[in-house]
Amino acid sequence: MSEKMLVTQALDERDLLVKKITDKIEKASFVDTIKPNEDKVYSKRITRDEYTREAESAYQQIVDLIDRYQKIDSAIVASNAKTEITTSYGKFTVAGAIALRSRMRSQGSYGMDADFEGLLVGKMKNEYNERVRTCDLKNGQLQNTAESMRLSILGKDTKTKDDKPLGVVDAYVKENTTELMDPLDIKKKIETLEEKTNTLLKELDTQIKVSNATTLIEIV
Repeated sequence: MSEKMLVTQALDERDLLVKKITDKIEKASFVDTIKPNEDKVYSKRITRDEYTREAESAYQQIVDLIDRYQKIDSAIVASNAKTEITTSYGKFTVAGAIALRSRMRSQGSYGMDADFEGLLVGKMKNEYNERVRTCDLKNGQLQNTAESMRLSILGKDTKTKDDKPLGVVDAYVKENTTELMDPLDIKKKIETLEEKTNTLLKELDTQIKVSNATTLIEIV
């Protein structure tokens, strides 16, 4: 006989079954020892017949619980594979949404290596900051060199109204100034990627919860 339940109920029962199964396995006893001249098994201190009944009962309960777990898990997986949710970045099956959310939070099989968006943003931020520091350093050194050139041309205590010699220094500075090569407008790209990631993760969380709370599955 089949039964229907919401995915949220199925998820709760599945979690409970994990605890029940592991607890029963830990507490169960399937093998003991006994001597021909004794009536009770060594560890449990119960008769042969009682021990046999307990072992058989414990084994059957565990097998039945595992079967129940598998049926619920299979129904959840099947539902997630066909049920769709909608976000501002497109439609996903629930299974796809869960996998995407796990990947973006570094919780999947590959851990942080599969958080491609996070890795990309991190790379761009680090490189941008490094290149800005390089520009500042090189341009600071250039200004020091330019100042030395001006002093060399004018002399420390000499004042002149003729700026022509200083034009050489200005040209030197212009030609040797270090600038950012930023074809992607990287700060904008970083902002866009971070906004998309944050928005998508929030929407995935919300839509998965709504779907689980409204989708019925059948346990056969």
